[in-house]
Amino acid sequence: MKKDGFTLIEMMIVVAIIGIFATVAIPAFTKWLPARHLKSAASDLYSDLQYAKMGAIKERTEWAVVFIPGNGTYQLVSGGANGVYGTGSDDNVEKTVTLADNGYGITYGHGNATSAAGGTFGNEITFTSPDDVVVFKKRGVIKGFGGYVYIHNQRNETYTVGVLSGGVIMLKRWHNSAWE
Repeated sequence: MKKDGFTLIEMMIVVAIIGIFATVAIPAFTKWLPARHLKSAASDLYSDLQYAKMGAIKERTEWAVVFIPGNGTYQLVSGGANGVYGTGSDDNVEKTVTLADNGYGITYGHGNATSAAGGTFGNEITFTSPDDVVVFKKRGVIKGFGGYVYIHNQRNETYTVGVLSGGVIMLKRWHNSAWE
């Protein structure tokens, strides 16, 4: 007579196999997670720069991304007072992002990167004129020269997001000894 179902020994074998897989997978997952959160934060920054650029083009006015290295935040600002951003009083802050909200110690910094993507690391934000601000004009180009923003996590893995003077936005990751 044939009975449907599993025996106790078969169930114990399945549970043991699942336990072995979990033992192998958990360390790999915990190693992968900080890198994934850093990549997500860098992608968000890239997207926010694109959003500011498109806002400037769509509204035919200046938009800026104001980086505040002291508290690890940045703001998307539309229509600053007379082209001055980051003063707070007349800024139209569209969005504020805190890097630490991504977890795993994500903040401004170049981590294990030994060479800058362009020029020097500066204070981890190389936009000048005005300092620590990238301003998109109504045609999508930026005021002044291009620059980079460097972010890293607690494991010193590093990404940079850069904007060229023509408005091209780039996302790069430090891998071994070069930017990719």
